[in-house]
Amino acid sequence: MTSEATTTDLRAFTEQWLDWYRGQEARLAAPHGFLAITGLHWLDDRPKRFPDAPGAWHTGPDGVVVTLDDTEELVVDGTTVRGEHRFGVLPERGGVDAIWKDAVIEVAKRGGHDIVRPRHPDAPLLTAFTGTPAYAPHPRWAVTGRYVPFDEPRPTTVGAAVEGLEHVYDAPGRIEFELDGRPLSLTAFPGHVPGGLTVLFTDATSGVTTYAANRTLSVGAPAADGSVVLDFNRATNLPCAYTDLATCPLPPAENRLPVAIEAGQKIPRERGGS
Repeated sequence: MTSEATTTDLRAFTEQWLDWYRGQEARLAAPHGFLAITGLHWLDDRPKRFPDAPGAWHTGPDGVVVTLDDTEELVVDGTTVRGEHRFGVLPERGGVDAIWKDAVIEVAKRGGHDIVRPRHPDAPLLTAFTGTPAYAPHPRWAVTGRYVPFDEPRPTTVGAAVEGLEHVYDAPGRIEFELDGRPLSLTAFPGHVPGGLTVLFTDATSGVTTYAANRTLSVGAPAADGSVVLDFNRATNLPCAYTDLATCPLPPAENRLPVAIEAGQKIPRERGGS
């Protein structure tokens, strides 16, 4: 029989997970989030116009340039620009958001290539979005592991959702943990908060109930003894799970777990999930 304390703990755990889940969904469904993307345009040295962005765009050794005609303008860093505007050389995984009417024109570099990726709040994928299916949360999927730093960060090349594209990340270490008594480990990449970590992985549910190519998990900064919590209830889809207009990284080979992680987000409805 489940004790009252256990029931209370599970209720609190579920409520905390729901807060996280709602935040994830809100960011995804934002007017200029990933579901708002209408095109993924690869730039080269030949000026090109696109149906979902103003101007003619090209790139070269000096970076991205847009040439706007007399009726067009963008707002970049709060300043209205007309005619020719130079975005300069962008850092890998960096970018600039330029405002055009009610849209945002993302100018970025991914896998060494400059791209333009417009985001429109009336994009069909966004307006039809009804939420992401997920497993019911359970504490058994919140696993304590141990972070083992490498002697020095290891440059790790991984594939991407776009064929022929590669990403390179400096992996600072790996996380060792057990699941149902089975020893496992995941190579970790730097996280989005100071000291935090990110892991990309697949598992035995991938392509069955969860997205085939990848899921991602944010991990807090390791404690003084190296301990970390892997809460797989918060395993998240990357944008490529929803749209082909994303350049998401794939997990390194060693992060393909041979167990079923029946936790976290499932295959999006946009990809046939239920």
